[in-house]
Amino acid sequence: MGVLRLILNLIWLIFQGWWMAILYVLAGVLCFILIITIPFGIACFRIASYVIWPFGRSITIHRSAGVGSLIGNILWIILFGWWLAIGHITAAIAEAVTIIGIPLALANLKMIPISLLPLGVQIVPSDELYPGYTGGRTSPTSPTY
Repeated sequence: MGVLRLILNLIWLIFQGWWMAILYVLAGVLCFILIITIPFGIACFRIASYVIWPFGRSITIHRSAGVGSLIGNILWIILFGWWLAIGHITAAIAEAVTIIGIPLALANLKMIPISLLPLGVQIVPSDELYPGYTGGRTSPTSPTY
């Protein structure tokens, strides 16, 4: 499973990840320059780290996020989020046309939630999000029925 993730991440990085990450970093720098949008800049940097190496990682909601992240997410959706989601959907449709592009299309669709609602989420390894998941394989300690 680790080798497949590495191969998919390298294909992603070569064809799409590096330029998407650069664009998110540039947006983050712009947000830092404008000072009042620094929380959006931090979110852009978080998304850039997710976009550059997406396979094997997932997002989870921070339950301790407060009203500030709710208001920030509403502003984000209005100003940037829906454009980003449309971009990810468009890229996913273009990639899904080819057989090799289907995993990349699924990764693009996986990024829509964080591009719509970047505040109050955390990027975690998929193994932490789904503890005990063996990818369809049975472990020696799992009971057989």
